[in-house]
Amino acid sequence: MPATAPHLHRTWFVTGTSSGIGRQLAELLLVRGDRVAATARRTHALDDLVAEHGDRLRVFSLDVTDPAAVRRVVDEAFAAFGRIDVVVNNAGYGLFGAAEEATDEQIVRQLDTNLLGPVRVTRAALPHLREQGGGRIVQISSIGGQVGFPLMSAYNASKWGVEGFFESLRLEVEPFGIQTTIVEPGTVRTAFVSQGIDQARPLDAYEDTDLGEYRRGMLAGTALPFIGDPVRIARAVIDSADRDPAPARLVLGSDAYEMGRTALSLRLADLEAQRSIAYSTDAEDARG
Repeated sequence: MPATAPHLHRTWFVTGTSSGIGRQLAELLLVRGDRVAATARRTHALDDLVAEHGDRLRVFSLDVTDPAAVRRVVDEAFAAFGRIDVVVNNAGYGLFGAAEEATDEQIVRQLDTNLLGPVRVTRAALPHLREQGGGRIVQISSIGGQVGFPLMSAYNASKWGVEGFFESLRLEVEPFGIQTTIVEPGTVRTAFVSQGIDQARPLDAYEDTDLGEYRRGMLAGTALPFIGDPVRIARAVIDSADRDPAPARLVLGSDAYEMGRTALSLRLADLEAQRSIAYSTDAEDARG
């Protein structure tokens, strides 16, 4: 079982802090005495925290789809604090609509923000983390990185993408004392649906199907019970930084646990059913 170390004051870099889980992370970290480099596109949303916590909070305007800005802000944050212990990739949003409904531009923006954004931030932070002898990188993913949902194909693609990236990254950076954690929340009681969703224009062909009904329920907030407490989720993310070794994945929410368990069980059953087919395609001299 991973050991839990006593709390030490740390310095965190967190993207997407104007609302939701990112905002809760910033608040809780500052209350407990940590230092935070917080990024947001709407930096005025953090004015109250700046007034309350002074120099322990540095706010940076950042759009993670801007590669030059990402490197500049990450460099400035490390220079401002001298050391950053935990980098949290939290910025993101959802594109809601069937695959053929979304425009090319909408899909590109979804992947640019949710997938390439964290890749950029991580790549910019790695030289600093190596130089200082280690640190943590936390990727806020979703149970949608393990489970597919209708009308969320581009969003799911972005989350499955970051999970693949961090699976490989974990192996690459371990020798440098850098540990990674993928966080997979279920539904969370934030403004994600009302403010964090980009909607594709519906096609009439879908409106009289089950997907049409599902779409209307999702937009009305009635299709799924939103059960995750953003404060408790943020606290679990913070607590994970005290665990050594870092958890490879952190599943948060009973819905995330149940959906993930079901999906993985079905996937394993499908794999087991194909064992003979898989072995049959080996080259003759490789069999044995």
